[in-house]
Amino acid sequence: MKSILKKLRLDAKQYDNSKVPAMHQEIVHDITSNNRRNFLKKSALGGISLAGMMGMSIEDTIAATTSNVSRMSIPTDLKITDMRYTTITNGNGATNARNVLLRMDTNQGIYGLGEVRDGGDARFALFLKSRLLGLNPTNVEMIFKIIKQFGGHGRMGGGVCGVEMALWDLAGKAYGVPVWSLLGGRYRDQIRLYTYIPNSGGKPLAEVDMAEFKADIKHRLEVQGYTWLKMHPGIEKISKIPGTTVNTKFMAGFNDKVQSSRVQNFLHYQNTRHAFTNIQITDKGLEELQKYVGAIRDVIGYDVPLSGDHQGHFDVNTCIRVGNALEKFSMAALEDFVPWDLTDQLKAITDAIQTPTVTGEDIYLKEEFKKLCDHRAVDIVQPDMGTSGGILETKKIGDYAEEKDTAMIMHFAGTPVCFMANVHMAAATQNALALEIPNQCSDNPWWPNLVKMVGKQPMITKGFANVPLDAPGLGVELNDEEIKKHLHPEDTSYFVPTPQWNEIRSYDRLWS
Repeated sequence: MKSILKKLRLDAKQYDNSKVPAMHQEIVHDITSNNRRNFLKKSALGGISLAGMMGMSIEDTIAATTSNVSRMSIPTDLKITDMRYTTITNGNGATNARNVLLRMDTNQGIYGLGEVRDGGDARFALFLKSRLLGLNPTNVEMIFKIIKQFGGHGRMGGGVCGVEMALWDLAGKAYGVPVWSLLGGRYRDQIRLYTYIPNSGGKPLAEVDMAEFKADIKHRLEVQGYTWLKMHPGIEKISKIPGTTVNTKFMAGFNDKVQSSRVQNFLHYQNTRHAFTNIQITDKGLEELQKYVGAIRDVIGYDVPLSGDHQGHFDVNTCIRVGNALEKFSMAALEDFVPWDLTDQLKAITDAIQTPTVTGEDIYLKEEFKKLCDHRAVDIVQPDMGTSGGILETKKIGDYAEEKDTAMIMHFAGTPVCFMANVHMAAATQNALALEIPNQCSDNPWWPNLVKMVGKQPMITKGFANVPLDAPGLGVELNDEEIKKHLHPEDTSYFVPTPQWNEIRSYDRLWS
């Protein structure tokens, strides 16, 4: 295993272990209320299977896990009656400019929240509604098997995943427990977050105001408390310097800002598979790339892990040259060198460089992740829950990767609803190293206010997400007032009825 990855995994394990004694002390302390003590026992690192760690008998654990169950619902009689949505804007990029929130209603007044992946379309979820009406939402896995054929890689997975999140939120609310407790319990109380370097450092080196960037980094690390950062060491940072790249001047759309409309131009740089761009980096280009990454690293220091993404679209040979050129900066990971489905090429890169490699944000379901793990094609898998299949499927991905001694980090670029779904999954999955929170979330003061935390804990404390310990379901409710300030101009409707999606219009069986 690569030394950088070993250190990241050791750091994660030590942090998790440091939290166990504190929980035990709170349980046995005289001033802890009975309600709080009972809840801690009920949730103690997953309940029955780990009860011995907390000094609890099996009888006490069973009693705790069945106490204080909400009687506002009768789970066996619960039925889905409606699914509604609203769309907000959460940034200015081609993907994060649109986030769709789902609300799944039931016959007993409780509802579940989910989210279609950033950049996806509400209709990816709405056309599933006819398959859901009348079903019991606590049968999460069965319903997932009914609808999973309608998902796909990239944003096409967003509808299935958003529905699956809402089902888990409903199940947790119906039984009065956090979602992580329904997944087998939790390994940790906090989830480490990684965010990007401040926007002031995301420009070509000649355009970076170093005084401003240093101040922003100080705020990022000391005030916000983040302990893992990410950057874009891409060829667009150096391509304007003469003699650094080959063919970028003749590649259609190379300097264009990423827009969703680019899908209409199949020969656009952003739509061209890496091997077909004929772009190369010269020796001078590698030197300039080293100067850029080195300048960023000098400001951040070497105590903080620093990942890289969006290196550029170029072939395997150039990928290896870039990876070797950046090795001296001890990068935590280099992401998506080539498309995720090129298993052999990813393995060739992974075997040739010392920096850990990562991919997975566009993969739907665990089968393709299994290929990556079986072939050791990457050092770290990186599912995005809005594509990968939802909460349970992402946990299954993490569990399989763990069996293959592969770590997992989570890609994310949405609202607090999907964010908290990730938090519950990561709490219940041992090999989860960190969860992404991009700049449009970490730097927008209104972003966490899109929801209200149901429990006593804040969503984030000093660069770590708090796992809800005293709130059912995902642990959040929508802040209607704040959300309505950020409705997407294309669709300003707010959870209106959707009867036009009630009727099943096809026969869905995949076999005869």
